[in-house]
Amino acid sequence: MTADSSPDGRLERALASLRGLAVGDALGSQYFVPVNYPLLKRRETPPGPWQWTDDTEMACSVVAVLAAHQRIDQDELARSFAVHHDFDRGYGPAVNRLLRLVREGGDWRELASALFNGQGSWGNGAAMRIAPLGAWYADDPEQATHQAEISAYPTHQHREAVVGAMAVAAAAALAADPAGPPTAEALLDGVIALVPKSAVGAGLRRARDMLDYADADTVAAVLGCGRRTTAHDTVPFALWSAARALGDYETAFWTTAQAGGDVDTTCAIVGGVVASGGKDGAPPEGWVDQTEALPDWAPVQ
Repeated sequence: MTADSSPDGRLERALASLRGLAVGDALGSQYFVPVNYPLLKRRETPPGPWQWTDDTEMACSVVAVLAAHQRIDQDELARSFAVHHDFDRGYGPAVNRLLRLVREGGDWRELASALFNGQGSWGNGAAMRIAPLGAWYADDPEQATHQAEISAYPTHQHREAVVGAMAVAAAAALAADPAGPPTAEALLDGVIALVPKSAVGAGLRRARDMLDYADADTVAAVLGCGRRTTAHDTVPFALWSAARALGDYETAFWTTAQAGGDVDTTCAIVGGVVASGGKDGAPPEGWVDQTEALPDWAPVQ
């Protein structure tokens, strides 16, 4: 059985992933509030509504561009990021400035390439938003990695940030296999085979070697869990967590969140990947109900 490659089928998968991403992002962000720390330890959710952050806002642009163009159009993606940019959603200062300048007529190519003394950003922003693209390309994981690479450049041009996005997209594409979710080993092996040599790739190989570890804190201490907000400090742990709980959104979320770090981003990545698997990986309805609705401009079916 192959994935539905019709526009409607692709959009349905992308939206399922987007909803999972939004719930992970919105609920994960609640645990940055000190009063909620004890709830996290007890695996309890705080009262809603839960507001999503820049992770979801940018992911909505990715899906909107795919729905309109059936592929990533970099200029349209940069325009959508800039037009829908909400300063209060938790963007980093470099991307805040970049999107403001793009909105004022700046060239995203020049602005993104000039970040961090011409190295480009190696943050986790390109990875956090990309799982729905992987779900869109469930029938072609190689194309998912290619389109993810293209999607990163409007904001993140450092090699590690780009490879981080490629890895998450590959994981979501593989998780969306209509025959059922792959094993944890098969998922990470598949991702590793699809990404180029990099620090992210090295982290993924370490993650593959640690799949039999049950203690997420130990794994996070080795792989990182986003505390440095870099792609190579974020993506390997997030995909380790997602791989071990495909088909079980709640377990994936709690395992990821309790490790700490950049919780909204790691949980957005994990939520988007796990929810790419369809109904079996969908977030609990009660969590969806407490999550802020997606913006009016986001595509819906």
